[in-house]
Amino acid sequence: MGAVKSKRGLLKCFTESPAEIQVYFEHVPKLIADFPLDVCLSYVFAQLERAQNAILYYGVVKLHRADSTLARTAIDVHHMTRSDFKAKFETVFAKPIPSATSDLLGEAEDARDRVMHGKQTTDKDKRNAVASVLDYAEAVNQLVSSIAGFKPFGDLRGFKGAAHSLDGPTSRWPLKGMGFTIS
Repeated sequence: MGAVKSKRGLLKCFTESPAEIQVYFEHVPKLIADFPLDVCLSYVFAQLERAQNAILYYGVVKLHRADSTLARTAIDVHHMTRSDFKAKFETVFAKPIPSATSDLLGEAEDARDRVMHGKQTTDKDKRNAVASVLDYAEAVNQLVSSIAGFKPFGDLRGFKGAAHSLDGPTSRWPLKGMGFTIS
């Protein structure tokens, strides 16, 4: 993706994204049109963090057959930082996120941090940050789909297939082994 020079360009970037990305970030067009870019940037990062938790949850349930209720609890109570997400992703999926994919978020995270901490940020930085999150979501969808057969930024119905899950007590061990806190 090149530099996004206007709100219209950002909207074009959104409409050229795959359908599942457009559905996942459904409020982006209205936020671009009706609100300051800070609001749109905050929204896409909130959705991104929601997806990162979902990636780990669905990965643990599908690939490691963890009990869904216990897995949900383990993911919900886990405090996750940016670097921790990358490490947990590699643990759950047995592959790292390629640097070309994670690099898509570098400048976007800087812009997000400046906005969230009340620092000066240009509209150009905000537009490009939103576009980078959309590009990252598309790249992660392709990555996770190639590894595990589901797209976290999309419709997740039937993600697990017909596989049977481990029971709760047995699920505790792989979750603990992956570094999740289980009480």
